[in-house]
Amino acid sequence: MRPEVLRLAAELSERGEPYALATVVWRRSPSSGQTGATALITRDRRIHGWLGGACAEPTVIRESMRMLEEGRSGLLFLGPPEELAGQARAGVVTVPIACQSEGAMEVFVEPVLPQPQMIAIGRSPAATTLAAMAAGLGWRSVLIDDGGDPAAHAGVPKVLTSLDLDAAGVDAATSIVIATQGHYDEDAVERAIATPAAYIGLVASRKRAEAVLGYLRDRGASEDQLARVHAPAGLDLGRIPTHEIAVAVLAEIVALRAAGSLGEAAPAPEEARHEEIDPVCGMTVDVAGARYRTTHEGRTYYFCSAGCLESFTADPARYAGATA
Repeated sequence: MRPEVLRLAAELSERGEPYALATVVWRRSPSSGQTGATALITRDRRIHGWLGGACAEPTVIRESMRMLEEGRSGLLFLGPPEELAGQARAGVVTVPIACQSEGAMEVFVEPVLPQPQMIAIGRSPAATTLAAMAAGLGWRSVLIDDGGDPAAHAGVPKVLTSLDLDAAGVDAATSIVIATQGHYDEDAVERAIATPAAYIGLVASRKRAEAVLGYLRDRGASEDQLARVHAPAGLDLGRIPTHEIAVAVLAEIVALRAAGSLGEAAPAPEEARHEEIDPVCGMTVDVAGARYRTTHEGRTYYFCSAGCLESFTADPARYAGATA
């Protein structure tokens, strides 16, 4: 994979944005794609990297969007229409390519969906342990230690030293756990309930939790907002050491996610697209980005390549009714 594609993948994963990786696993000349070539496709249908020519790329983008929506990987066979029946097998999507080429290729598409985010707030063993455990699960993990020293939290990939939930990138799949040991619980919970976080937990005794929620109620927090707070946070594992409270909290969050009780980050809205069918080869063409087009008898036709445009221009009567 090219370094710039690797960097973009890391950046998107850090921001919790979905994308798809498409890798050429087989080719037959004269296909322009090369075995092992990998490209990254973002939700705005942009492709980063190189897979193949004008016929292959739109197909890979379209199928990548579908697999991102469905959350599953798949293998694409792109080749001449007459070969498709012979390639039909479980798990393979066959796509015709008829752009004046006898080449063919197989592309493996893997959607990469954002991992859950954990934001642990506080300078406490429970907060540090929770952030480290979430990172160990592959989650996007952030520890907020207001005014603390980032070097004091080994095993935590990202440490912020101010209570700025906007900077932490809270979304609808975020879990926020406040474990400040009473230093600024009220401020942290107040800011947390103003976010779209899926889970908000307060690590505190029942009496302390009631006092925090009562304080916020007096400050104007609604009952609906306060009802979002899990307090005390975590499963009841009995009397356990402070750092082991992190296990109880993480277990509760995992159980809620497994039950489908926590929200997921909303996908980025897709721009409305106008697509047309190339009347010569049958490929789907994005009208906005179409390089090749012509008008015949008052109707505009769009083409995936100069070759298809040339074929249409030479004999429009043959193709004009193909997309009617």
